[in-house]
Amino acid sequence: MTTKITEKMCFSPAFNYVDDGIEHGVLSPFETKEIILEKGQQIADGFKPLTSAIKMLKDVPVKMRDGVTIYTDIFLPVTEEKVPVLIAWSPYGKSAGTAPRYKNLFNMLGMGNHWNSGLTKFEAPDPAYWCAHGYAVCNPDMRGIAHSEGDTTMIGSQEAEDGYDLIEWLAAQSWSNGKTALTGTSYLAFSQWYIAAEQPPHLTCINPTEGLADGYRDLAFIGGIPDPNFIERLQVNHVSATGAKREDLIKEMAAYPLADADVWQDKVANPSKITVPAFVIASYSNTLHTMGTFRSWRTLGSTEKWLRIHDRQEWPYYYDENNTEELRRFFDYYLLEKDNGWATTPTVRYSLIDFQGGNQTDIPAETFPPVSSETKRYYLNGKFRTLQQTAETEDFPVKYVADGLPGRSSFQMTFDKDTHFVGYPKAKLFMEVAGYDDMDVFVWVQKLDQFGTILSEFVVPNHGAALQDFTQEGASALRYKGAWGRLRASMRQLDSKLTTEEIPAYSFNQVEKLAQGEIVELEIALSPIGLAYKAGETLRVVISTKDELGSVMPGTPGCTPDNQGTHILHTGGEYASYLQLPVMQISPKE
Repeated sequence: MTTKITEKMCFSPAFNYVDDGIEHGVLSPFETKEIILEKGQQIADGFKPLTSAIKMLKDVPVKMRDGVTIYTDIFLPVTEEKVPVLIAWSPYGKSAGTAPRYKNLFNMLGMGNHWNSGLTKFEAPDPAYWCAHGYAVCNPDMRGIAHSEGDTTMIGSQEAEDGYDLIEWLAAQSWSNGKTALTGTSYLAFSQWYIAAEQPPHLTCINPTEGLADGYRDLAFIGGIPDPNFIERLQVNHVSATGAKREDLIKEMAAYPLADADVWQDKVANPSKITVPAFVIASYSNTLHTMGTFRSWRTLGSTEKWLRIHDRQEWPYYYDENNTEELRRFFDYYLLEKDNGWATTPTVRYSLIDFQGGNQTDIPAETFPPVSSETKRYYLNGKFRTLQQTAETEDFPVKYVADGLPGRSSFQMTFDKDTHFVGYPKAKLFMEVAGYDDMDVFVWVQKLDQFGTILSEFVVPNHGAALQDFTQEGASALRYKGAWGRLRASMRQLDSKLTTEEIPAYSFNQVEKLAQGEIVELEIALSPIGLAYKAGETLRVVISTKDELGSVMPGTPGCTPDNQGTHILHTGGEYASYLQLPVMQISPKE
C-alpha cells in the first residue's frame, strides 16, 4: 500500500511537464524502447562524446508494491557479462542532462558541460564513464514525476519504500549481477539515508555525497526558523505529465509548525539502521547539507564506513576526475569484488582550511573530530569586545537594535601562535529582548588576516564579478565564509536524549516565548569546522539579528527573521556567554 503518512500530507497540483525534447533534455520524449548509443556519439552540442557503446533501455516500467508504475532509464555496457548497477534516486528528471537549466547552472559555476556526456542526470553519475568500466546506471523518475504514476512525496518513508522496490527489481534483471549501490550528491545523497535504512537485501553499498538528513531541522526550519524560499525552488522540479499531485512542504510548514508532527517525524532519517558499507563525503562549507551529513556519519550503523571531508562544493568535487576514480575503487571493491586495497583507506580524511590558498586536504584520522582535538571555551568580554579564556566576574550587557544598524555584536581574539580548530563548535549565549517576545539569533565564526580583512573562499571554479555579487551576501553554498549556526529563542528547548556537551540538539516541539526582562540560555550548534589560524591572525564571532551568510543559492532569498526591539547579550558573572571551539593539541604537520 501507499505509505499511511501520505494521508496527513498536504498536496498541490504538480507543475506541468513540457514534453518537447528541449525543456527536459533531448532524450526526454516518452517511448519504451532499446537504443544503442554508439562510441564517439555526441548526445548534444558541448557535451563529451561517448568513449564506448552503451545500450539504453528507455522508459522501462517498474511496478511498486502498491501497484503504482514508475519509469526509469537504464544504461548498460554492451557486454554479455552480468553487471552491478548504480542508482540515482531523485525527482530531477531522468533524461534532463542536456536540459537548458542544468547547462546554464554548470556554466554559471564555471564547470561548463564538457566534463560529462549529457546522459548524466542532475547530481548523478555519468553513464558514459561508468558503463565504460563495467557498470549499469539507473536513472528513475520517482512517483509522480514526468510519466511515472502516483503522487510525488518529498523525503521520507514513501521514497524509501519505492527505492527499496526499485533496488530489488533491478537485482532480479537478467543483466544484473545482483549487486546495487546508491550514489549522487544533494537530493541523491539524502535520499540514501532513507532508502538504505529500509535495508533492501540487494543493496550492496552507498555513497552519500553531502545530503541533509532531517526535513524539519535541515531544510524547512533550520534552527527553528522557517525558511520556505529554498523549498519553493526545489518543488518546481515536481513536474507531471499525468496530472499528479505533489507534496507541498510550504503548506505543511503552515499546518505543522512543530517537529513532533507525524509528517516531520517521517522525514527524520535513521542512519543507525544502515548496515551496508558507506563512503560518505562531506564538507564544512555546504550550508544546506553539512549539518545533516555529519549527523548521519555520527549515527551511521555500518561497520565498514569511511568519511572524506573535502574543500570544494559538492558538484565540482563529485565530477572531478580523480575523485571519480577513487569512488570507482570503492565500488570495484564491493560491487565487482576486486582486491584493490580499498579496505586500507583511512577511516576519516579531513581538511584544514586557511582561506589563503594553503588548504590541507586528506589528513588521515581514525575519528572525527580527531582524538587530538579538545574543546575549549572562549568567554565573551562585553566591555572590550574580546574573547578570553576566563569569564569576567561581573555581567556587562551588550545591546543592539534589531531593525537598526549594525544589528549585530562581534567579539575577537588574535592568536599569538598557530592554532587549528577541528571538530564541532558551539555558542552558549545568555540573552534577553526588550520590546518583543522572541529572537532569531545568528552566529558566524570568521577568520581575519593580520590586516583585519575578513577572509572567505570560493568552492566553485568561477570567481568572476557576477558570482562575487551573488555570494557577497548570499549563495552561501558557493563561497565558504566560516562556521555558522542559528536559533529561534522560543524554540530553544534541548532534546536531552540527543544533546551532548559538544553538540546541542533541539526538540522543536514547543514554543516558549520570552517575558520582558527574562534572560534565557541559548545553546547554538555551529557547523563543523576545520580552520587554521596563524600567529597574528584573528578569530571573530558575530552575533546578529540577520543571516549574514545569506541564501543557499543565487536567485533564492534567505530566511526572513522575526526580530523586533533590542537584543541584549549578557557577558559575565552568572551569565558568562562563551564560544566553545575544538582545539587541536597536535598540528597535523607534526
